[in-house]
Amino acid sequence: MEQNVFFLPHEGLKLAELAEFLGAELVNSDYANVIVRSVAPISRARAGDVCYILSRRSRDELATCQASAVICDKALADLVPPHIPVILSSNPHAAFAMAGGLFYPAALRPVVFSGESEIAPSAVIDPSAKLEKGVIVEPMAVIGAHAEIGEGTRIGAHSIIGPNVKIGRDCSIAAGASILCALLGNGVIIHNGARIGQDGFGYAPGPRGMIKIVQIGRVIIQDNVEIGANTTIDRGAMDDTVIGEGTKIDNQVQIGHNVQIGRHCAIVAQVGIAGSAKIGNGVQIGGQVGIKGHVTIGDGVQIAAQSGIMTDLAAGGQYGGTPARPLNDYLRDVAQQMSKTKLRGKKPGGEQND
Repeated sequence: MEQNVFFLPHEGLKLAELAEFLGAELVNSDYANVIVRSVAPISRARAGDVCYILSRRSRDELATCQASAVICDKALADLVPPHIPVILSSNPHAAFAMAGGLFYPAALRPVVFSGESEIAPSAVIDPSAKLEKGVIVEPMAVIGAHAEIGEGTRIGAHSIIGPNVKIGRDCSIAAGASILCALLGNGVIIHNGARIGQDGFGYAPGPRGMIKIVQIGRVIIQDNVEIGANTTIDRGAMDDTVIGEGTKIDNQVQIGHNVQIGRHCAIVAQVGIAGSAKIGNGVQIGGQVGIKGHVTIGDGVQIAAQSGIMTDLAAGGQYGGTPARPLNDYLRDVAQQMSKTKLRGKKPGGEQND
């Protein structure tokens, strides 16, 4: 890949310093002063790059790898060619993520594009709003009456912060996002175009058509939550919509009114969660999953992509399919269906039908 002009390499760090930062072990101290500047996949890693491996399937790529270091656990260290330094970690994936953040801190959250260091002249801020020191407000952003924004938070261009919204410290609100009827903790990241706190979808059938049900709740977003681009989180109807501490939500996710999501969950793109669903702590939800309203998903549940959740799911389980069932049952059903399909495609003599 050509030089990336969007994220320039780090000025350089010694391998010994990197290993110490990662809480890992540099196997051969002879390489302690080798300089590394970037992260890369094994397939195209060059001098100055750090990469990682998680399984023996990487053996062939390692044979031609030119990286300055490979992060792996002890069981895989024998796969690394002798000319490449090894950094041992009990969690190579997490260590590699930490290395990437160290080399490219600007890639961890939306950045200020306009060059503003304070408040842009074109920003519109109600006189009653309260901004702590160090808040950056980019051009054409709008901040409503009685809003409160904590120290070190950045408000992106053309974003909208509604009346009475409270945003904690060291948050990043990217360009074009809108935040209404919401309370945000510290360290929250909201990416471009996200919509937080608009009214939820609630109607009652009436003699002349659908009658809108008022949505007068809030959105509560706890510390260190990250919300992807163009994701929408509806405010509660009369209770609150809650996103728990440390939860990470991908792009284009829809979260309905009164949904409660626990701490440290991971929700992948295009998931739809209907109103009043309750999701426990540490839940992992694959892409394009649909979750019915008012169901409860227990702590630590893992849900396969494109599954449909119609009923409560017990804590700690793995589930897949529509309707979702235990993952092993789902995979067995898929295998049986594929086997039947193949059998239907054969002629009586064993030949394949055209």
